[in-house]
Amino acid sequence: MNKIKNILSFALLSVLIYSCSGNKDSNAETETQSVVTAYVTTNNRTSEFVKHELPFSQSADNMSPYTITLEPSTKYQTMDGFGAAITGSSAYNLLQMSQEDRTRFLKETFSETEGMGQSYVRIAIGCSDFSLSEYTCCDEKGIENFALQKEELDYVIPVLKEIMKINPNLKVMGSPWTPPLWMKVNNLKELKPFNSWTSGHLNPAHYQDYAIYFVKWVGAMKAAGISIYSITPQNEPLNRGNSASMFMGWEEQNAFVKTALGPKFKEAGLTTKIYLYDHNYDYDKGKEDTKDQGQYPLKIYQDAETAKYVAGAAYHNYGGNKDELLTIHNANPEMELVFTETSIGVWNDGQNFKTRLIDDMEGTALGTVNNWCKAVIVWNLMLDTEKGPYRPGGCDVCYGAVDIDKSDYKTISRNSHYFIIGHLSSVVKPGATRIGTTGYTDNQLVYSAFENEDHSYAFVILNKSNTSKKINLYDGKKSFVHEIPAEAVVSYRWSN
Repeated sequence: MNKIKNILSFALLSVLIYSCSGNKDSNAETETQSVVTAYVTTNNRTSEFVKHELPFSQSADNMSPYTITLEPSTKYQTMDGFGAAITGSSAYNLLQMSQEDRTRFLKETFSETEGMGQSYVRIAIGCSDFSLSEYTCCDEKGIENFALQKEELDYVIPVLKEIMKINPNLKVMGSPWTPPLWMKVNNLKELKPFNSWTSGHLNPAHYQDYAIYFVKWVGAMKAAGISIYSITPQNEPLNRGNSASMFMGWEEQNAFVKTALGPKFKEAGLTTKIYLYDHNYDYDKGKEDTKDQGQYPLKIYQDAETAKYVAGAAYHNYGGNKDELLTIHNANPEMELVFTETSIGVWNDGQNFKTRLIDDMEGTALGTVNNWCKAVIVWNLMLDTEKGPYRPGGCDVCYGAVDIDKSDYKTISRNSHYFIIGHLSSVVKPGATRIGTTGYTDNQLVYSAFENEDHSYAFVILNKSNTSKKINLYDGKKSFVHEIPAEAVVSYRWSN
């Protein structure tokens, strides 16, 4: 009897062990198959950057009529990164948050392992229209008086350091809104002193001083622990009307870069990239003083002495069409393109997430990338619910990529620009190469494909249609199927 009991007990134990090991194998198989990471955002906010794990297909789905095939042998630009501007206002708002809340938000935004992995930010050299005051880093006449100011020391640099603890590979671009006022003149004929934050021109007599100003700024930021990856000589050089601004036509910028900025950077051993222009697609067409400014960067590229100092050109989208990027690229394909500013606001119904997610993903994110931009940077990362702080005469109708409730500095509203950048940065890593695709197309689908440096693939797609769309992605070895929700953005990344 005992023998029979032992046999039955052994048999039961064997069944249990087999059953458990079978379940384990089944789970392991499912886990192995679920290797495609996807993030989904819908314009009705039922999904906001929701993470999914998708299995590879086990059937010959790559023969599906909905198959999009990646073509890694077709290579376009190498990507530098994606992000937003850390203006003085954004830094101020972030520092009003509790340390715990701020760290959580910054990890969500910049962490490669716990968040979106945003990797490129833009800051002002001196003040902007989203600063706490008007200032430059050398308001007292004489370049020997250069020094970083309170806004950098107490707000911008501390925030950048917190971000860099989360993402040490962060790239930083600097752009000035105005030089020190003692360097400005009313025009290039009369050359009279122009003591105004708004408008004016750079006095050619101070080209060398201003170039040294840039060198000192890059050096001071480095000493503070912030490496500057790139600069532009002037934010919106054809815009006289901002609260801090200066007109710098292409001939002026060409002369400044060729005779002063480029040589001073070289002399100082700086590898910081110089991007020209930094303004709208339409070159502010229609104004009397901008009628000869069309295709501003191309005019400067024609000067070989200047061209050797510059990496390429930067663009904003407050006027004109993104197709201008392709025109500029085709004329000088060896020169880089970056997209450095766009904002949502009252004028474009910026808090209407239903329309803005679709329009901004198509025009600002994928539209610029598919027209050769290496980077996409939107304007303020964070404004408060009163659209500030902002300077009088600056933009008082702008929203941030996110807006924080001024009553508690805790409640955050995430707007379209936050998600369009996140959908790129989460799967397309710095150093990735945009690659080609063949196969299924649909005029309601806008997308771009990439191969990351670790040989993983990334694919970002917008479905503009009010119905879901089925696609099958095939990388030449394996494929997976996904139903893209109506009016949604989806980002995918998977190992090659």
